[in-house]
Amino acid sequence: MTARTEESQAPDLLYSEAEEDLRAAVRSLLDDRCAAPEVIARTESGTPYDPQLWKALAADIGAAGLLVPEELGGQGAGHREAAVVIEELGRSVAPAPYLTSSVVATETLLALGTQVGPVAGLLTELAAGRKVAVLAVPFSAAEPGTTAVTAALDGRLGPVADAAAADVLLVPTSDGLYAVAADTAGVAVEPCVSLDLTRPLATVTLTGATGTRLADAGTAQAAVRGGLLAGAGLLASEQLGLAEWCLTETVRYTRERHQFNRPVGSFQSLKHRMAQLWLEVVSARAAARNAADALATGSPEAPLAVAVAQAYCSGVAVHAAEECVQLHGGIGMTWEHPAHLYLKRAKADSIAYGTAGRHRDTVAELMELPAP
Repeated sequence: MTARTEESQAPDLLYSEAEEDLRAAVRSLLDDRCAAPEVIARTESGTPYDPQLWKALAADIGAAGLLVPEELGGQGAGHREAAVVIEELGRSVAPAPYLTSSVVATETLLALGTQVGPVAGLLTELAAGRKVAVLAVPFSAAEPGTTAVTAALDGRLGPVADAAAADVLLVPTSDGLYAVAADTAGVAVEPCVSLDLTRPLATVTLTGATGTRLADAGTAQAAVRGGLLAGAGLLASEQLGLAEWCLTETVRYTRERHQFNRPVGSFQSLKHRMAQLWLEVVSARAAARNAADALATGSPEAPLAVAVAQAYCSGVAVHAAEECVQLHGGIGMTWEHPAHLYLKRAKADSIAYGTAGRHRDTVAELMELPAP
């Protein structure tokens, strides 16, 4: 049989053996260090991040450097592998700044194309897990917008996800992109009240802060666009992992919970609801994997694949979390049960890096269709 051309070849959305090995390592770590009671306790403490968990994930497993080339100390892997890590983080609603630092900030720096100097040095630090960087744009941003920060590093930004955990803030300004140490004079990070307590938001205020200029305005805007695209694409994998956990736990609970001397999961109405949810999760997996593969291969269809994944996976994650709460009955409404963590994460994710409606508009524009 003649091999198909690269343009016509369908992507392989199945998980490779290496990806499954990575999944097993990450899941084992999260099972050990990120059980639901521990996550709930951390959200109540006001310090949701576990430094030891981050060190084990970022440095010991090497997940922080998956997107970073080997010559800069990374793993030289790709978005498919990073997507597997994010699936597992979504499945455990782990309070770790992986998406914001190891994907969005890292992808932004990689898009600058500099292999020496401050960009290379920062990428090396991120890959080793020694630093956390966050792109200082609103968590809801889908595209680079008009920045509120001047070239003198004065302005107010927010709400920025994981800013409280950041060592370095990547700040887009009117004349380029700056790396600003979070503990430098003139930087104030003020926590916001956020729905998702496992991914805190904060307002960043700069008052004549000092930083290192990494790129000019044009280069910075393109780099930020690339970082946000990767963030939206791999956010779909987080939503997939979240939805899979909700479905699995709901099926397990309805098998164990008895009413009228039979498992409640045997009632036809509940069977139909869970079957519908299973179909949605399977479709979400295809969309999320396609987005990760398109990003990994640098496909020109990546913006479309990402928009499709976000337009679909956002709703699936919210629906799965809502069904999880409802079908768990009274216990699903309690603080002690983790279902509320998944519902809050799903709701917060649904407006991160652009709403589903915004992504549907993008699909229509890219396919030259009438807007829905």
